[in-house]
Amino acid sequence: MPDLKRPDVTLHYEIEGRGPPLLLLAGMLSDSATWAGFTPLLSDHFTVIRPDNRTTGRTTPWHANTSMALMTQDALAVMDHLDLGPFHVAGHSMGGLLAMDLAVSAPDRVRTAGVFASGRVRLPRTLAAFEALLAIRRAPQGEELWLRALYPWVFGHGFFENPQNVETALLAAMNYPFKQNVDAMAHQIKAFGLLRPIAKPAKVKCPTFVAYAGQDILVPPDQARPSFQGIQDLHEVTIDHAGHSIVWDAPDELAAHYLEFIKSTGDGV
Repeated sequence: MPDLKRPDVTLHYEIEGRGPPLLLLAGMLSDSATWAGFTPLLSDHFTVIRPDNRTTGRTTPWHANTSMALMTQDALAVMDHLDLGPFHVAGHSMGGLLAMDLAVSAPDRVRTAGVFASGRVRLPRTLAAFEALLAIRRAPQGEELWLRALYPWVFGHGFFENPQNVETALLAAMNYPFKQNVDAMAHQIKAFGLLRPIAKPAKVKCPTFVAYAGQDILVPPDQARPSFQGIQDLHEVTIDHAGHSIVWDAPDELAAHYLEFIKSTGDGV
């Protein structure tokens, strides 16, 4: 469970597997644990590095300044520290935007970029949803209620066919020892309202894989898709039955598509 001290934060990250380095970046309200079901599908092919973004997990302090630029710098600092050479990077939701920013800011370091359930679009409804979830969490019994309110936003229809899935996810989230506290959640949501992606699509030179979730209501594919046009070497797939939490709704399909993409670039694993 290594940590990296930066001037204003101590970054926690997880590392496992073997092969070329792959940096995985989590989205809003999430930390390295968001990849728990996905990493085992890739760890035979990659050395997987999973940092906790600012305000999340075991990265401290939770109230450190937060911006797209700072999180991109953090991610690159981890890879500099590990000194593993050029690396693949992929991210979910906000993490996908960070992956693109890394591809532009460090083009000599990034071999490929992966973007899962994300888009370079500003959707006021998304910010409104996060603010509503925060208000629910601050209410009595809010620690359970906000999670119940979150799940319909992030999971696809199939998740709810078995009611036990909600209870299982709720129990795991409530008992997770490194969950983001309510003040850190508020801090990140405030920063989210100011987040602006750095990367312009035309400046992304590396092969880029974009996976859309067909049932994504936070970042609908029809609104996200135009935002990636202009990337020179763009590979796109849609997983129809997945919701926004594509790495949990469809980990096997996503991993298969991603590995096929890596092989197609000639940067095989």
